This record gives sequence, C-alpha cells and structure tokens, in this order.
Amino acid sequence: MKMRRSKKILIFFAALLLLPVWMWLAWLLTPKRHLVVAIVDKTVLTPNAQEHISLDWVLKHEKFTRNGTDLYQPQHDYFGFFPGKDDHFKVKGLEQFSAEKLKTLSEDADLVYFTDTYGIYANEWYMKRAQTERSQLLYGGMTEQDICLLADMQARHKLMIAEFNSIGSPTPTPVRRRFEELFGMHWSGWTGRYFADLDTVTNKELPRWLIRDYEARHAGAWPFSKQGIVFVSSDDRIVILQDSSGLTDPLPSIEASPSGLKTLDLPSTIHYPFWFDIIDSPGSRNPVNAYFVIHATAAGKAELDKSGIPERFPAILGHSGPDYRFYYLSGDFCDNPIELETSYFNGIGLFQRLFYDGADPAQRTGFFWCFYRPMMTRILNDYYRSLPKK
Repeated sequence: MKMRRSKKILIFFAALLLLPVWMWLAWLLTPKRHLVVAIVDKTVLTPNAQEHISLDWVLKHEKFTRNGTDLYQPQHDYFGFFPGKDDHFKVKGLEQFSAEKLKTLSEDADLVYFTDTYGIYANEWYMKRAQTERSQLLYGGMTEQDICLLADMQARHKLMIAEFNSIGSPTPTPVRRRFEELFGMHWSGWTGRYFADLDTVTNKELPRWLIRDYEARHAGAWPFSKQGIVFVSSDDRIVILQDSSGLTDPLPSIEASPSGLKTLDLPSTIHYPFWFDIIDSPGSRNPVNAYFVIHATAAGKAELDKSGIPERFPAILGHSGPDYRFYYLSGDFCDNPIELETSYFNGIGLFQRLFYDGADPAQRTGFFWCFYRPMMTRILNDYYRSLPKK
C-alpha cells in the first residue's frame, strides 16, 4: 500500500513538473488566426516597446497573425517611433502616408489601435533619463494623417481603439477637436496620475516642472509627503490630493458598469495606479462600460469642485453599432511591465497570481492580469468572430 501511494505521489510531481511543457504544447497546437491590426505607438523609448507590449501579449496568446502566418512582434509591427543604437532612431509613422496609401491601409487593416501618441522628448532620448523636466518634442502627437485613417476606418465600419494621451498634449487642438467630433466625446483638458510618494526629498522621479509650477502658484509651498493623486490641466493648473487629508483611498478605482461586466469581462472594481485623462461623452452615442472613481474626502471634494474636476468620470467608452465599433480607454492601460514569454502558455491565466503581489493594488502587473488581459481578449475575439472569414 505504501509503495502504491509513493508511486502516485511521484507521478503527481512528475506531471506537475511537466505542466509548463503541456501548456506550451497546447498553445503551439492552437490554430493561428489572421487579424490585421494597425498599431500606432509614438512613445517607444526602448526596444522592449512596453507602451504597447500588453496588446502584443494578447495578440500572441490568442494566436492572431498579421499575415496568416507570422505572429506580431512588438519591436517591429507598429507605426511610430523606432529606437536604434546610441542616439539613432527612425520614424515610420502615418505622417509619411499619402491619402491613397491611408485608404489602402484602411482597406487592409481589420482594426486600428492608438496605444500612445505622447511622443519622445529630447531630455529622455538624448540624456537617457526620466523626463522630470520639460524639453523639446522630437516626435509625437496625433496628426491629420492619423485622423484620416480613423475616418476611413469608421466609414468602413471597422473597429478603432484609442487610449490615454491619444488626444492630449502634444496633439494640436484642431486635430483633437476633429477626433472628438468623429467619436462624440470630449477631453476636459485634465490629466491625472497616482504617485506612491509625493515627498520631493525621497521621490526623485517627481517631475521637476510639476513641483516648480505648483510652488509658483502657492507661495513656494509644497505640503505633500504621502501618496496621492496629481491632476494637471492643459493650461498648467495643478490640483494635488494626498492620502488622509484629501483622499479616503489614495488610489483611483475603476468600477465596471453593467454593460462592462457583461460585454467586456471586466472585474466589478479594481484600483488603477497610473496615468489617466478626464473625459466625457455627451448624449448616448457612447455607452460607458466603466468609470474612474476618485475617493475624495470632503476637503478633497471641495478642491476638485473649485477646478471643475469630477469625482466620477468615464474610464471606458464603447460604441458597438452597425455603423462602426469604437473604444476609448481613458487610462494608459496598454503600458504594463509584463513578460512577453508568458503569452506562449495556454491556461496561463489560472496561474496569474504567481506574477504579481495581490496584496499590493499599486502593481500594474496585477492590473494587466485582472483587467486589461480579459477585456482585450474579449474585444478581439468577439470582433474576430464578427468578421467575414478570410
């Protein structure tokens, strides 16, 4: 009896050790699917392309290919800024496309995804350091050519996705307004971000311009030393709420609406620890699939009210009609520090808690596994099933 039990235990542990191999083989044997995705990313500072790697993770895991054979490569398969060795770089953006070439792209592509148009600035590129001071723009911002592609895709009833900072600075105002007209939404001019440490002594990554501009408007005072949320407007106004005094919860939350729970596989609520913009969508053209919620104290709410900043605003707008499909994600959702290699294993989601600390809501890896991955998987698979077979 003891021999049989020992044998069963050995078989169990052998199977456990072989599990990653079986998961990889299952992924390898999954059929490929042809889906042409035009990815636009103008903020690729390093070759790992973190600003759109979350999208590439989902494309790889779901076995979507760009030409029926080849899987998407985050270093190559996009339009935008391409970093090279030393200080060299290339720009392969839609700005170089003629009107005819843009129409051809809108015919060939099944969907377009603007992951980031913030761009690359001189300090962070040439000095290879975090951009804590404003500097000259090398490349970035949404352009007229980008809008032309979106308009052509819309006319062809295709799927378009854009997220945080697609229409914020440095996008020119006329281009932003054209985008807002196309999709029936409006950017308030406010951008926000959670910071785990607002102490200027201990957190050297706090933007120097942020500190300088706030102190200039408040007689040299910077009364912050805890975690909190910073709001910055397009006209350089700054509002800062910190934990306890201004916030009951220092992290913004995203709360799913009934449609988000049903159609996008969103969790009912999750913390979000990175950049976001404050938008709205007048009328019923774009149902709200999720809302950002700022957990302000009474004093914090009074500060927000003085600047017209809402405590609750759309996090995901969605339009899914017979005319076209569109999602606007008002956070930097696609930028997460994840390992692309984990996409090669079927069933990896069952072990997602191995890749992040569930007790730390400020981890963006947790946001990827619990929010972005299921949402984008659902969007892409539903859309693929709706397309005519190629």
